[in-house]
Amino acid sequence: MPHDHDHGLDAHSGDRRVGIAIIANLALTAAQIVGGILSGSLALIADALHNFSDVASLVIAFGARKIARRPADRRMTFGYGRVEVVAALVNYTTLIVVGLYLVYEGGMRFIDPPEVAGWLVIVMGAVALIVDALTALLTWSMQKDSMNIRALFLHNLSDALASVAVIVGGTLILLYDIRWVDPAITILIALYILWLAFSEIGGTNRILMLGSPPDIDTDAVIDAVAAEGVADVHHAHFWQMQEHAAALDAHVVLHDASWQEIDGIKAAIKAVLSERFAISHSTLEFERAGRACINPDRIGHAERR
Repeated sequence: MPHDHDHGLDAHSGDRRVGIAIIANLALTAAQIVGGILSGSLALIADALHNFSDVASLVIAFGARKIARRPADRRMTFGYGRVEVVAALVNYTTLIVVGLYLVYEGGMRFIDPPEVAGWLVIVMGAVALIVDALTALLTWSMQKDSMNIRALFLHNLSDALASVAVIVGGTLILLYDIRWVDPAITILIALYILWLAFSEIGGTNRILMLGSPPDIDTDAVIDAVAAEGVADVHHAHFWQMQEHAAALDAHVVLHDASWQEIDGIKAAIKAVLSERFAISHSTLEFERAGRACINPDRIGHAERR
């Protein structure tokens, strides 16, 4: 059953916040593009492009939140919760593409820095800072438990910092006519965007590649299961059904004398998995000691050749 993880917010309140952020960022993007063209500022247009990617990211995240709340059905027997992980991957990939493009454009502008209207850059940067800070504030309480919303929050946090850089750049242009500051700030913004994206995208890839939950000690889990009076545990597979739903599949070998107690042992193992390790879903295949797998792998199930 899918869950909404917004602390202190119901699902509709969270959707409203994302909706407000979409409208605010659309208006800001249009204003920055006009301001960048009139002022000749690449940094301002770069910030507008980044904000436009935020709009797309907000729309994707909004749709993903809606889809993730659908119950499981015959086509998606585990439910639709993982769509938020897919949305986060799309958003981080967008950040990387935008960052690389801005590095290229900034480098081109270094060769022949254009004239830039400093005052307009400062004014538009200040407006952008207000909208970016508002959007980051709207998503702050929601991003702590959602990879999907965290991608949005990092988008807007980087935007807010970029807006500060744009204001500083506009001031330097106005005071000292240092035109190379504009492309330099563009490249710095882009490098920061790339750093954020690459540092966060690994978590989404881990879930989609069925990697073990990063906060679970797999050996400790197997040892805890083995301590419940079983002969052996092997072929253990740890993965995440959704961002907050750890799962385990494993073979559990029972002594022949314990076979009659299988129901009690199974209940005890599931209780340990849930209470000690927050593993909410487990599939256990029981084997008799005399008929267990030969030379099995403890973790995973390697193909024998």
